[in-house]
Amino acid sequence: MRDGGPGYDPAVARATVDGVLMDSAQAQISVTDEGLLRGDGVFEVIPLFGGRPFALQEHLERMGRSAASLRLALDLGAVREDIATILSGAEPSDATLRVLATRGGRRIALIEPPIELPPTLRLATITYAPTRVLDGIKSLSYAANMLATRLAEEQGADQALLVTPHGRVLEGPTTSFFYVLDGGLCTPPLSERILDSITRRLLMSLTEAQERVTTRDDLASISEAFLSSSSRPVQPVSAIDDISIEAAPGPVSTAVSEAALRHIESALSS
Repeated sequence: MRDGGPGYDPAVARATVDGVLMDSAQAQISVTDEGLLRGDGVFEVIPLFGGRPFALQEHLERMGRSAASLRLALDLGAVREDIATILSGAEPSDATLRVLATRGGRRIALIEPPIELPPTLRLATITYAPTRVLDGIKSLSYAANMLATRLAEEQGADQALLVTPHGRVLEGPTTSFFYVLDGGLCTPPLSERILDSITRRLLMSLTEAQERVTTRDDLASISEAFLSSSSRPVQPVSAIDDISIEAAPGPVSTAVSEAALRHIESALSS
């Protein structure tokens, strides 16, 4: 069994391909699969806390919607069975569960170690023009998002903050963006064609956050900011471009993080 490379952890590096459990380093699909050749497929990333998946049903429902939008045949019952297989006997650790379905008809599930992140992030705004036909779909076509991350890193930042050519703030490449302006928690609206993130939905339900059309010019006036994703509900931001954010994490971000963790713990214990 070969080493999986940097970040590889044999305690959690497990995979299934079409329901067959194996080490992730041995998992394979055909080079003719259009999921590989064209990014034609769908995926979800589900957080694992102590080995238990959070918001599993919501993730599976969204995966089904994404597949239907791509006209991709998907057996969600089989995906659920794949998840049960990969989680049985897995280490009870915090990790992420990635599930994919490809145009070639393959179902893949991977348990991955959590990404190591600094306590706070520096963001760089990157101009981004999303494609309308993929609105709301978590497809495998993430090359533009990954390029945005690399462009931000070339500027010395940790992550990108996507902004339209007209200066409207959207989200991170794989995260939602929240900020505090005039004491209120805000986030760009779904009408800007950002992803209806499950974690974003959770934070909206736990707080009084308001959707607000956000421009690049607004960033100079915010007092707190954080990114949000399944793997980390609240990731504080300390700078955006040349704008420093002194409160990182600030009181609002800290309160939101605590509320999210309490909700997750309660949901997993029930």
